[in-house]
Amino acid sequence: MKLVSWNVNGLRACVRKGFLDYFHEVNADIFCVQETKLQEGQIELDLKGYHQYWNYAERKGYSGTAVFTKQKPISVQYGLGEENSQSEGRIITLEFEEFFLVNVYTPNSQRDLARLDIRLEWEDALLNHLKMLDEQKPLILCGDLNVAHNEIDLKNDKTNHGNSGFTTEERGKMTRLLESGFIDTLRYFYPDTDGLYTWWSYMKTVRERNIGWRIDYFITSNRLEDKLVDSQVHSEILGSDHCPIMLLLRKAQS
Repeated sequence: MKLVSWNVNGLRACVRKGFLDYFHEVNADIFCVQETKLQEGQIELDLKGYHQYWNYAERKGYSGTAVFTKQKPISVQYGLGEENSQSEGRIITLEFEEFFLVNVYTPNSQRDLARLDIRLEWEDALLNHLKMLDEQKPLILCGDLNVAHNEIDLKNDKTNHGNSGFTTEERGKMTRLLESGFIDTLRYFYPDTDGLYTWWSYMKTVRERNIGWRIDYFITSNRLEDKLVDSQVHSEILGSDHCPIMLLLRKAQS
């Protein structure tokens, strides 16, 4: 089974930059996107063979998530049941027979950390949501989690300590999540490999020099460990300031 996640930083713009070429070439079973930046009716994607699920932000041109899946889910939930997270279209939870799939666009705490408190509240609510799901069946969490967990996950770790996405508080919430029974799949396969970044500033030559951050993740329940095949970063794919990431799973034996 092949799953892809991509923060497209505006889906309409990404479509103009080759999104559909990648989408059809990769032929994922489940394809998740974040930061769609559009409202219902502003785009029509002809994705034959896929069911489409969208969570739009109330604010125009902001946030938003979507999931495209070949298999129809048993159920779909939008938001965390809290007004601030629902209104920004940041999360979609799909239930399948063997697992839950949670697609997330985590709030950014902002450069001056003005939204850090909101961000930390979100982390607590998200963890509660994941724990509740995990009690029922294994889960796969993917998306832009807006945190570089460890020094290996960004190029300039020394100068970024305490900055948005690399605060002690945000990193601590990620540690707590993983210690609650979950696997960071990329580090499961490549624990010591640096340069595996998923986001780069638009500043000139930054991406060419791979001065980036890893803030996009596939995280799974521990009990899916025996199903893990590989976790990949597709940094060669352009069209956004983020690149797609991929998780490969073994399907259950029928």
